[in-house]
Amino acid sequence: MKADDAIERLGAKTEPVSRFPDGAHFRIEIPSVEGPRVLEEVVNAADAEGIVVNRVSQGSGAMLLRESELNELSAIGAERGIEVSLFVGPREGFDVGVHARTADGAAHFGQLRGLRGLRYGAEDVARAVECGIRSFLVADIGLLTLLREMQSGGELPADIVWKISVMMAPSNPLSLRLLEELGATTANIPSDVTLEQLADFRAASSLPLDLYVESPDSLGGVVRGNEVGDLIVAGAPLYAKFGLRNSRALYPAGAHLVGDACAIAREKVHRAAAALEWLARLSPELVQSEPGAPGLGVPRPAAEGVTG
Repeated sequence: MKADDAIERLGAKTEPVSRFPDGAHFRIEIPSVEGPRVLEEVVNAADAEGIVVNRVSQGSGAMLLRESELNELSAIGAERGIEVSLFVGPREGFDVGVHARTADGAAHFGQLRGLRGLRYGAEDVARAVECGIRSFLVADIGLLTLLREMQSGGELPADIVWKISVMMAPSNPLSLRLLEELGATTANIPSDVTLEQLADFRAASSLPLDLYVESPDSLGGVVRGNEVGDLIVAGAPLYAKFGLRNSRALYPAGAHLVGDACAIAREKVHRAAAALEWLARLSPELVQSEPGAPGLGVPRPAAEGVTG
């Protein structure tokens, strides 16, 4: 095809990276861990199931948590060697504008409106960093650019993980390559990728890929735990991410939903444990990272210092 040479020149085909820095092929992520009580539930469920959870992520936004809650999340994550990744807020879908809440404007839900929105987003990150958080979900390329500039200027620490949200998931390898060039540390890709498409993403970028092995209904409701080994082989280094089909929406979460959030989190850990049994059965050679592995955005509680 006429486009092939141009695709090669743009770097969409490179030697794939197949391991995390610690030599592991994959890590386990539990999303929608909306606060300290839910994180405690994940930790307890992981212990009961006998599995390691390497990362948790949150969707309501750091802005909705009090500093005491951010400090508690940091303390739990640091103790267990778990990356705690918080969504940056505010975002357009929570704003006073209506465009992002229409059918045609839904793709704008995670973006930030105007310079004022960017300032709030950057301050949301700075506030959480002061409490020890070292990983954030980003769904706006302008915000990613601003945050990387703040890192370059010394206004934010150098050890932060910038995790591209599924709200900005690239649909092709060149878009993933662009996000890497803009400073992304790790990136969600669409949950419905084929193995061939997943391999194409891997060939285009060295970024760890985040993939919903099971996704909520709002993201298509795929259930792929039995093929987790194939997904890891095609996409490693891969964060295998366990959402939950047929469960209620939680964002923005709070005390009124904490019971549901805890129950959903427990079942996500159970689904991850079931998938790991399939992995042990069909692909026992694949290795998972241990807690606190290099490259994880494990929190640094305030007592440890927040500069650098």
